[in-house]
Amino acid sequence: MTVTYDPNDPAYYDESDLRAELTRVYDLCHGCRLCLSLCPSFPTMFDAIDARDGAVEELTPAEQDKVVDECYQCKLCYVKCPYIPPHEWQLDFPKLMQRAEAVHNEHHGDFKGKVTTQILGHTDLIGTLSTVAAPIANRAIATPGSAVRRLMDRTVGLASERVLPPYARTRFSTWFKRRRKRGAARLGRPEQARAAVFATCLVEYQNPGIGKDLVKVYERNGVTCDLPDGLTCCGAPWLHSGEFGQFTKQAAKNVEILAASVRSGSDVVVPQPTCGYVLKRDYPEYLKTDEARLVAEHTYDASEYLWKLHKKQLAGVETSIDTEFTGDVPETTAYHMPCHLQAQNIGMRSRDLIKLTGSKVTTINKCSGIDGMWGMRSENYELARKVAQPLARAVDEADAEVVAGDCHLANGAIDQETGRRPLHPLQLLARAYGIPEELDDPRR
Repeated sequence: MTVTYDPNDPAYYDESDLRAELTRVYDLCHGCRLCLSLCPSFPTMFDAIDARDGAVEELTPAEQDKVVDECYQCKLCYVKCPYIPPHEWQLDFPKLMQRAEAVHNEHHGDFKGKVTTQILGHTDLIGTLSTVAAPIANRAIATPGSAVRRLMDRTVGLASERVLPPYARTRFSTWFKRRRKRGAARLGRPEQARAAVFATCLVEYQNPGIGKDLVKVYERNGVTCDLPDGLTCCGAPWLHSGEFGQFTKQAAKNVEILAASVRSGSDVVVPQPTCGYVLKRDYPEYLKTDEARLVAEHTYDASEYLWKLHKKQLAGVETSIDTEFTGDVPETTAYHMPCHLQAQNIGMRSRDLIKLTGSKVTTINKCSGIDGMWGMRSENYELARKVAQPLARAVDEADAEVVAGDCHLANGAIDQETGRRPLHPLQLLARAYGIPEELDDPRR
């Protein structure tokens, strides 16, 4: 048995070695059970072990694999587990689940599963094509359960009933370059900081409004924004599917570009929690380079960065943000705290910023059942809906004027389960400042 989470280790893809490590870890989890309420994987594991009177070593491969299948990489193990490295037991449940996925793909992967991974992984290719043909693409995916969606389910494994986010007609990078060419950028106060925006594929292709409001809110607060050329998807869909070669290829490209921005005096800001987590935690672990560590040290969640400005926490600089909110401030806000933001251990900075506006905030700490792309796959759809029900009930019970959440995918689940369409916290902040929403380019 090898305690390894490094895909370059010779034993990483050895299935018998993996089975022994799964047994070891399941036995440790069985003896602790602090993780019982985190996700479906743990109740499934404990039920199977209890049915065998605690004999973890008697679990079948199918019983072990069901636990793997139900892990959606929420990363909350890192918040709750007492045995994560550097503990002597070296228990890293999310990385073990990724190893199990990788071993399955290597030895048992089926054609449809591989096609689904390829479709979900090539976010930039799919995003580029879909924004070019946005009206057609959006009509094709708009109706859950339609003939087109059922065909997509059968062929590429995307759940036919899942509400999918539409594609924008104008990409965020296109808007940013046009705006810079027009000279429209105006700082609301003397420059306090410089930020390289890692927009993420979700903002670039599907909701550029988040990026637009981020740039305008930052500029109002004296932060000069840049959008480095050549950035790609963070690679999370590849990573979570155990496709490490594709992941490290994209990671290395992004790190090279972002490290140049950091060396020129910019920090990196990310408006999506999953992507921010990948840059901060996964890039250094998988690339193991000084440049990856440099980028990670200078990467911030978009709300985290504004809060640091507000609290004067940027090294060697006296900073502040504008707290005069003369625009549209909702009386009440239900704020959803995404799992991948909790796992960053930075506090609830989006909630704190919303409170500055004067809105009364109800915080909702329930999982959406999406976490990366897991909830988009047809085989996970029903379980994902079940996971999301406590979140839906909490949103309904809050009965707030506005729902806000940092994760665009989680916000889509909230929309599907409740009919409420959440704003990103920076969008709520922009409206509170009186910055009007800039709609998609009507010329396309």
